[in-house]
Amino acid sequence: MAKKSQVAREKNRKRLVDKYIEKRKELKLKGDYEGLAKLPRNSNPIRLRNRCAVTGRSRGFYRKFGISRLTFRQMALEGKIPGIRKASW
Repeated sequence: MAKKSQVAREKNRKRLVDKYIEKRKELKLKGDYEGLAKLPRNSNPIRLRNRCAVTGRSRGFYRKFGISRLTFRQMALEGKIPGIRKASW
């Protein structure tokens, strides 16, 4: 489980990215790089990090499911992910 402060920081970044996305797009089209520099740094989508929706883990993240590999394995074994089961041949 990730630290709550890390998860909260990531949530704040996501909120800022959503807030400034239109303004950022508009400034980029105009070529106003000074205006872009005045926006908050955390409003840049590059700063976002994918995190597991359950545990907040940042590494081993599966985009398709939105969870980490460890959570994925646990949920798959419990049958909580439709269409996924452990391979055996």
